[in-house]
Amino acid sequence: MRFETVIGLEVHVQLNTKSKIFCSCPTSFAEHQNTNTCPVCLALPGALPVLNLEAVRKAMLFGNAVNATVNQKSIFNRKSYFYPDSPMAYQISQFDIPIVEDGELFIDLEDGSTKRIGITRAHLEADAGKNIHDGPISKVDLNRAGTPLLEIVSEPEMRSSEEAVAYLRKLHSIVRYLDISDANMQEGSFRCDVNVSVRPEGQEEFGTRVEIKNINSFRFVAAAIAYEVARQTEAYEDGIYESEVYQETRLWDVAKNVTKSMRGKEDSADYRYFPDPDLRPVLVSEEMMEEAKHIPELPDAKVARYTQQLGIKKDDALVITALKEMAYYFEEMLKSNINPKNAVTWLTSELLGRLNKAGLDIISSPVDAATLANLISKIESDAVSGKGAKDVLDYMMENSDRDVDVIIDKLGLAQVSDDGAILAIIEAVLNDNQDKVAEYKSGKDKLFGFFVGETMKRSKGSANPAKVNALLKEKLA
Repeated sequence: MRFETVIGLEVHVQLNTKSKIFCSCPTSFAEHQNTNTCPVCLALPGALPVLNLEAVRKAMLFGNAVNATVNQKSIFNRKSYFYPDSPMAYQISQFDIPIVEDGELFIDLEDGSTKRIGITRAHLEADAGKNIHDGPISKVDLNRAGTPLLEIVSEPEMRSSEEAVAYLRKLHSIVRYLDISDANMQEGSFRCDVNVSVRPEGQEEFGTRVEIKNINSFRFVAAAIAYEVARQTEAYEDGIYESEVYQETRLWDVAKNVTKSMRGKEDSADYRYFPDPDLRPVLVSEEMMEEAKHIPELPDAKVARYTQQLGIKKDDALVITALKEMAYYFEEMLKSNINPKNAVTWLTSELLGRLNKAGLDIISSPVDAATLANLISKIESDAVSGKGAKDVLDYMMENSDRDVDVIIDKLGLAQVSDDGAILAIIEAVLNDNQDKVAEYKSGKDKLFGFFVGETMKRSKGSANPAKVNALLKEKLA
């Protein structure tokens, strides 16, 4: 029997507002425990929540970015659950009428095709605190309690871990382009719950859904899905599906690479949703609705522009646009009027290769966009050879000098394009290799490469290769 995997994702994006969603406490990360708190986020008697307008704006921006319906009216509800990191004993969230509904996101698959993934909803809610387990003692840090979250719920339309990771990467990229979140997975500001089930191929009814909570890395998402699919499939094949696979919440054990049962999975009725009596319905003005439509150019639009207007290959455009800072770096390079294809090569192959080797990313690159573009312009004007330019880039990765002309002179890499100087070297090479000249003239065309190599060697790599080739052909003829 063959099985089909069904995956839906719930992604929690921490919005980068300066204060929490219902109070003025700061959202700064890594503060001393329980210092970013007040009567509202501690749920002390009589404290009343006040909605953070900036959180609403950021949610609306996201809605427009994914072609969703942005509701002019939305409602906050109380979602009841009893955990020690939730001082209210409920969470303020949105249920019946969220701020965003019915969106879509397109992912690029390995075979070059594109797939649409529906986004059911995106709603605002307050984050819980953090449990800290220290041996037999558990502590609670409520600094994070009340931090604004945008929970983005996909349709169950992904059919493999590869599709799920592609969806997450695209979503991660979009929220960073919009500047509504730093989406730092290590700090928990972009984390996801994975809903996984399997069913026999051809069956329309979904299998039993299992939720894997709070995974904060793309690699762990792929690994957790692979493990859970294997576990459920094996249970199906062994005839123990009903007893082994039931609706529950599981955790991903990073050390053992397995999912572990955490608790039974609640249905929406178990949360006893009802409108929060302390918060009036959110009514967004027409002016805000219009403002939220002004979104920056997003990855898909950049890919289309790069491929159609600049003639860049789609694979290269996808690499450049995957990270907001990479795309901005690339566009800064183009301000120097260099060839876009040369810019792609030197950014994605030469610079990124060196950054990866040094354990750096584009944000911490020691060579800025204007300097790299200046180096490329020297290649295009034949002031330095491609090989010489690589030596210059290597030098800049290790040193603080950034004047390309000075470095070229310092390293003796200035390219010779003077016909007379190159001809003098060519004549010396041909005079010293009369036997090979005779062989070449007798039909051994492959010896031409030997003459080019000897000429470049004697010029210490400074001769213009195009000039060398042209002058050698003329001389040998």
